[in-house]
Amino acid sequence: MPLYWTIDSRAELVLCEAEGDVSLSDAMTFLRTLSGAKVTHYRKLFDGRNGTSSMSAQELLMITAEIRSYHSIGKMGALAIISRPDQTEPFARVLGALAMADRPMRLFDSPTRARNWLEAQTRVQPGSEN
Repeated sequence: MPLYWTIDSRAELVLCEAEGDVSLSDAMTFLRTLSGAKVTHYRKLFDGRNGTSSMSAQELLMITAEIRSYHSIGKMGALAIISRPDQTEPFARVLGALAMADRPMRLFDSPTRARNWLEAQTRVQPGSEN
């Protein structure tokens, strides 16, 4: 599987790293794992620098619909995405689709800056209102 993640309950943080081609199935498995573990309110750091995706526009819409369905559960945790310069536009499009969520989101080119920003974000209580 090209997505590797760690859920840290003490830090209330999800770390996810992409490696290789990420499919719709891979992304859905990751998202449903977060939902099943009831950690959608945790802060998330996604490092996509070593990943690629051949997902279609329709598949990307399915992913954004899945994420939006979690908004009714409660407030979502902050999201930091690390990407290469050539990945910025595709990630920005996905972020634009996710902008309906009431949570901080930012793109970074540096893991250090992403972690520093994420550490400064307020933790969200589970089930808190959007």
